Amino acid sequence: MSDFTIRDVRAGDEAGASHVCLKTGDNGADGEALYRADPGALGRIFTGPYLAFAPELGLILEDAAGVCGYALGALDSRAFFARYEAEWRPRLCAEFPAPSGDPTQWDAVQRIHRLYHHPDYFCPEPYADFPSHLHIDLLPRAQGHGFGRRMIEGVMEKLRRRGSPGAHLGVGTRNLRAQAFYRHLGFRELARTGPADDGCLYLGKSLRP
Repeated sequence: MSDFTIRDVRAGDEAGASHVCLKTGDNGADGEALYRADPGALGRIFTGPYLAFAPELGLILEDAAGVCGYALGALDSRAFFARYEAEWRPRLCAEFPAPSGDPTQWDAVQRIHRLYHHPDYFCPEPYADFPSHLHIDLLPRAQGHGFGRRMIEGVMEKLRRRGSPGAHLGVGTRNLRAQAFYRHLGFRELARTGPADDGCLYLGKSLRP
């Protein structure tokens, strides 16, 4: 697969990473139709802060057509979320009002805008064993070639070299394909949150010898 390159994050990756986030934003499937009213809604949470606060931990996958994947991480999740709260979220709340009305009638964009005002900073226990976190998304053209494994292992190695004892990640309970992938890489279940049919499964992996 010589047409693809895995590289470190660099300035200017924000738009490409946000696009990948959008195109995988429906539990791994294309979320463009869901977020047509605000295509950058997901990226403002799931890619932008990581590129701003922890670029040294991230990896980008690109080909001739542009950015087609990323793996991003945070060394200390609670410290990362504290910085997000102080430096990132105020701008989001000022620019995007919280949705009103009946929550059962909100569309996907409104539900994400609510997260700007009511963020989820959940970290599974035991936190001391899995303080770091990461997430990865690849466009369909980049899937099935082993890049996901290489990128996760690359970010985990970056975390290990910085002293992390372990890392966790979250995946939608409906995203069975991703769950199988993470389990194959040695991640194990730590916690579940939200409804069984549309919640989040947290998996962790030790970085200790």
